[in-house]
Amino acid sequence: MDQVSGLLLMTGLYQGGIWRVRVELPDAYPYKSPSIGFVNKIYHPNVDEMSGSVCLDVINQTWSPMFDLVNAFEVFLPQLLLYPNPSDPLNGEAAALMMRDRPAYEQKVKEYCQKYAKPEDVDATQGDKSSDEELSEAEYDSSDEPLVGKPD
Repeated sequence: MDQVSGLLLMTGLYQGGIWRVRVELPDAYPYKSPSIGFVNKIYHPNVDEMSGSVCLDVINQTWSPMFDLVNAFEVFLPQLLLYPNPSDPLNGEAAALMMRDRPAYEQKVKEYCQKYAKPEDVDATQGDKSSDEELSEAEYDSSDEPLVGKPD
C-alpha cells in the first residue's frame, strides 16, 4: 500500500484553513478506493477527530475506477466540508452540536481552523510525512510556486 499526502485549502466555514491530507492507495487502486484522512485536526461531523478518517460514501461505498485523486482533492473533500451530513457521523459530538446549536458548531469549526489549520501547523506535520512520493494541490495546477511553508 502506497501513501501520499496533499494539501487542502478551503473556503466557506473552513475559510483560511489549510489541512494536510493523508491518502493510502491499496495495491488494487484505482479499482479499490483509497483511504483518506486529515493529518491535522478538523472539527466536522464526518471526520473522526482522533484518527482524521473520513466518512464519505463516494470513497467508502461507491468508488469507481473512473475517479482519481484529483476528484478527491477538488470535488469530494471540498463537498464534504461544505455540506456535512450529521445523520452519518464519525464525530458524534460535532454532529449533535451542529443539529442542536448551529452557531456554536460554526464557532467551534472556526476555533479549530485557527488552532490547527494555519500554515505553520501544516509545516509542523511535514515531519510526519512518509518517504513515498509527496502529492500536493500545486501539481494539479502546474504551478512551480509552493502552496505554503518554506522549502526544505
